[in-house]
Amino acid sequence: MSKLPDVGTTIFTVMSKLASEHKAINLSQGFPNFPVDEKLKSILKEKVKEKVHQYMPMPGDEQLRKKVSTMIEKQYDTSSNLDNILITAGATQGLFTTIMALIENGDEVIILDPSYDSYDPAVRLAGGVPKRIHLNGDFTPNWHAVNNAITAKTKMIITNNPHNPSGRIWEQRDLDHMERIMSYHPELIWLSDEVYEFITFEGRHLSAHHLPKFSERIIITSSFGKTFHVTGWKIGYIFTQGTLMEEIKKVHQFNVFCVNSVSQAVLSEYLDHIDVNQLGPFYQKKRDLFRSLLAESKFELLPCEGTYFQAASYASISDAPDTAFCKELTTKYGVAAIPMSVFNADGTDNKTIRFCFAKDDNTLIKAAKKLCRI
Repeated sequence: MSKLPDVGTTIFTVMSKLASEHKAINLSQGFPNFPVDEKLKSILKEKVKEKVHQYMPMPGDEQLRKKVSTMIEKQYDTSSNLDNILITAGATQGLFTTIMALIENGDEVIILDPSYDSYDPAVRLAGGVPKRIHLNGDFTPNWHAVNNAITAKTKMIITNNPHNPSGRIWEQRDLDHMERIMSYHPELIWLSDEVYEFITFEGRHLSAHHLPKFSERIIITSSFGKTFHVTGWKIGYIFTQGTLMEEIKKVHQFNVFCVNSVSQAVLSEYLDHIDVNQLGPFYQKKRDLFRSLLAESKFELLPCEGTYFQAASYASISDAPDTAFCKELTTKYGVAAIPMSVFNADGTDNKTIRFCFAKDDNTLIKAAKKLCRI
């Protein structure tokens, strides 16, 4: 008997396979195709010669955790220490471990759709009950709906900001709404997925770190892979404290115990050489290039305020369901994208798809030429 009878191969795997089979430009799966920083590679080359090949401490390398903690303090003007940091095998493992540690049978967990596809299965595997709430049509949180969804059984709310797949970011009013919710519901746990925290453009990233008075009920996940273009390293971290961290570590030690030692040693040194605040301008140039290249296309480009994803409406091009349209886009026009309906529990289809622009300029130019021919 399957614990996840309705779960099959993810759309990311499906579209990437289709792109490969048809030699299409893959703007579907969210990973960069350009080289990583030469400095990072240089540090890696030296670190593999050192004694960094055995188990790291269960919570993560002490120096790495100290540096992440310092980075958080500087970035968000808040207090932290190394005990607030748990190094994880990617943000997805951090999310899964957190949910398994804190959610029990019958606990309700609010998830805002469209949502990253790992949240719901993890909740169900833990015995919880996902309550999927639609974002507004412009992909901003529908706080009225969220408030109405909270019951005595609600244990956790999961949010994603900057938001994948839409590319929207929270405004101050959203953080204010979340502050009121946390105040009105003193048992509620907030799991804040912030893997794109350093990739925002005109607006500033408003983090759960900005509500320190609720820090004992907040868990924040982030990703070195997304931040430093090394998604294949599968390394991220959790920020939380007190009882929550104690419970998460209990599961973490039996899930992975500790994370890849070499990558931790490399990143610990690399943090001394990198300014994370340069990531936003770097990706903004790619966003602006991609948007300018598609300005004359038939696609309607939706607001993109963060992440490296561009949402686009194809309503003026086709009446086909978004999954069918993406397959046709790949096989007929040579560009792979992701249909947005797969991020919704009820399959809501608004004729919107997602492109990844974390690609070198030549790839974006070639893809845009193909898309402008439609």
